Amino acid sequence: MTTLQWLTALMPVLSVFVLLVVLRLPATRAMPLSLLVSALLALWVWQLPLKQLLAAMLEGGVIAISILWIVFGAILLLNVLRYSGGLDAIRAGFAKLSPDRRVQTILIGWLFVSFLEGAAGFGTPAAIAAPLLVALGFSPLAAVVLALIADSSSVSFGAVGTPVLVGIAQGMAGASPEALQAIALTAIGIDVLVASLLPLMLCLILTRFFSEEKSWWPALQLAPFALLGGFAFTVPAYAVAWLLGPEFPSILGALTGLVLMSTLARYRILLPKQTWYFSAEDKAQSDALQHQALTMKLAMPLWRAWLPYVLVALLLVLSRIPQLPLQGWLRSLEWRWANILGTDISTSLAPLYLPGSFFLAVALLTLWLHRNPKQQSPWRMVQQAGRDSLARLGPASIALMASVPMVRIFLQSDVNDAGLAAMPFELAQVAALHLADYWLWVAPLIGALGSFLAGSATFSNMMFASFQQSVATEAALPETLVLGLQLLGANAGNMICVVNVVAAASVVNLSGREGDIIRYTLLPMLYYCLAASLVAVLLWL
Repeated sequence: MTTLQWLTALMPVLSVFVLLVVLRLPATRAMPLSLLVSALLALWVWQLPLKQLLAAMLEGGVIAISILWIVFGAILLLNVLRYSGGLDAIRAGFAKLSPDRRVQTILIGWLFVSFLEGAAGFGTPAAIAAPLLVALGFSPLAAVVLALIADSSSVSFGAVGTPVLVGIAQGMAGASPEALQAIALTAIGIDVLVASLLPLMLCLILTRFFSEEKSWWPALQLAPFALLGGFAFTVPAYAVAWLLGPEFPSILGALTGLVLMSTLARYRILLPKQTWYFSAEDKAQSDALQHQALTMKLAMPLWRAWLPYVLVALLLVLSRIPQLPLQGWLRSLEWRWANILGTDISTSLAPLYLPGSFFLAVALLTLWLHRNPKQQSPWRMVQQAGRDSLARLGPASIALMASVPMVRIFLQSDVNDAGLAAMPFELAQVAALHLADYWLWVAPLIGALGSFLAGSATFSNMMFASFQQSVATEAALPETLVLGLQLLGANAGNMICVVNVVAAASVVNLSGREGDIIRYTLLPMLYYCLAASLVAVLLWL
C-alpha cells in the first residue's frame, strides 16, 4: 500500500480528529467536510466506482435515520416526563436516596448505563442516562462525558450478547459455542481487573473537571464505595458469563450492582461524612429539593415516575431474546433495500424493532400513566413535547447524515479498481506487518478503531475477529486472549465513536461541543485499551 493509499484509508480518523478535536469545529461543519474529503479520496486514490460510493452513502443515510429515530424517541420520553412531573419525582427520589453527586454518578452513570447497554445497546444508554443526569443537576457536558465513558465494559455483552454472539461469531472462522464462551470469559476476566476501576475514574473526572473546587480529593474520599461499585458489576457479570453464557452478564451484573450499591447509599455505608456537591449553589438547590421531597406532596409517587423507564427496559430486554416470539413479530414489518444502485450493498429497516419505537410507545402510554386533571391536556402535552423534541434534531441530523455515510464508504471500500481490500482491513494489515511482535498491545487498539469508525462494537468484532485470529496464529499468541482483547478494544472505542458522541450530545442540547466531549473521553479510552493489554501481557508471561 502506497503512502497516499495509507493516508486515504486513515482519512476518516484523521479528519475527524483534526476537525473536531484540534480545530474544535462543531460536528455540523466537521462531519460534512470529512465526508467530502473522504469521498473524493475514495474515488481518486482508492478508485472506488461511483456507484459503489453512492450506494455506501445511501446505506449510511438509512442507518443514520434509524439512529435519529432513537434520539427522537429518547428526547420525546424525557420531555413528556418533564411536563408530567415525573422528572421532578425522580430527582426527589435520588435526593432522598443520596444527594451526593459522586454516588449518583455511580448509580446512574455506571450501573444504570450498564443495565441499559445489556438490554439494548446501540447508543440507547447515553440517550437515556445523560438527560437523567442533567435533570438531577449535572451539567450537559459532564452528563454526556460520564455516560459515554461508563458505556464501555458492559458493551461486551450489550444488546443481550450481540457483540459476542453475532460480532465475534460471524467474524471468526470456526467459532464454536465453546470458543465463544472462552473468549467471553477471557474478556470479562480481564475486565474484573481493568473495568472495576472505571467508577473511581468517573468520580475523579467529575470532581476535578466539573466542580467549582477542581480537586481530585473528593473522588479519592469515595474510593472504597467507587471501587466496590466497579466490582459489584464485574464480578456478578463474570459469574453470569461462566454459568449462563454471553447473553445476560451485563443485565444481571448491573441489576446486582444497583441493588447492592443503592442499599449501601441509602444507609450511608462506605460514604464519607460530608455530602459532595458541584458548588454552594448546587447544594442550596439540592437542599431545597430534599425539603420539597420531605414536606411537600409531589405530582406522583416515585414508582410511577420510574415506570416509563422500567417499561422501556422491559420491552428492550424481551425484544432482544431470540427465543421469545416478540422479536419475530417486531421484525416481521421490515423495509429492505437490496442491491442498492445495482451493487452488492443492501440495507434494511425494521421500524417496530428500533428502540426509538419503544420510546415513542412508552411516551404515549406515559400520558395516561401520569395523567393529572390539574395539568394541561395530554394532547397539548404531547404536541409541546413533540415540537421541543423535533427542534433538537436539527444539528444531530446534519452531523449524522454526514458521518454515517462517511463510515459506510470506509467500510464498503473493498469493491475498487485498485486491487485493495477495504480501508480498515488494509490499515490493520499494515499494523500487523510492523507490530506483530507487540500485538497484545495493538489488538485492543484495532478493536477500538473499528468501533470509533463503525459506531458499533458488534460491527468492529465482525470486521476484525478473523484478522485478529490470523495474526494471533502467525505471532504464536493464544487466539482466545487476542480475541478477548479485540472485544475489550471494541468496548473502549464506544467512548469516542462519532455516532455515539453526536447522538448523546443532541439529547442534552449540546450539539456543537462534540470535540470537547471526545477530548474528555480519549484518555479513558486509552487507559481501557492499555490496561487490558497490560493484564494480557502479564497473563501471557
